[in-house]
Amino acid sequence: MDKHINIPASEEEIKTLRAGDYLLLSGTIYTARDAAHKRMIETLEQGGELPIDVKGNFIYYLGPTPARPGTVIGSAGPTTSSRMDKYTPELLGRGLSGMIGKGKRSQAVIDAIVENGAVYMAAVGGAGALLSKCIKSSEVIAYDDLGTEAIRKLTVENLPVIVIVDSVGNNLYESAVEDFLKRQE
Repeated sequence: MDKHINIPASEEEIKTLRAGDYLLLSGTIYTARDAAHKRMIETLEQGGELPIDVKGNFIYYLGPTPARPGTVIGSAGPTTSSRMDKYTPELLGRGLSGMIGKGKRSQAVIDAIVENGAVYMAAVGGAGALLSKCIKSSEVIAYDDLGTEAIRKLTVENLPVIVIVDSVGNNLYESAVEDFLKRQE
């Protein structure tokens, strides 16, 4: 059964989510891929401020295709999350609550998720055209020079995701394999 979550979500709500939960997200999320993450971390290293307040917010690892006439955004499928792993612990330490992407995360990221009470979710890769229908508005708010990798503010409605790593470190990629192997015995 799907859980409907309004985002940004409260810390208490995030702590109730468990690996394997199917969610429908509605509210505001931000997009950023590796080029934007690199620039954000370089900005922090130079003593600057982030272009978005990550505290309590979710980042969708997304570089959409251009919008066709009459649409808000083009195809909006997730990017491989491990490309952001070297930048993620810093953002989690600054209060980032959730990330949406696809694929496994490093142990350093999983440790930072647990330490900061955050959550990692996956969207279905290959379903970008369908996922784009859940995006009701899209606005570039930083790094316009990065093109599709610019940071965008999105308003989403019932964006389907699944919790992969929850705030206590349960990891669906590990538990699903264990469950499968147990059923084979």
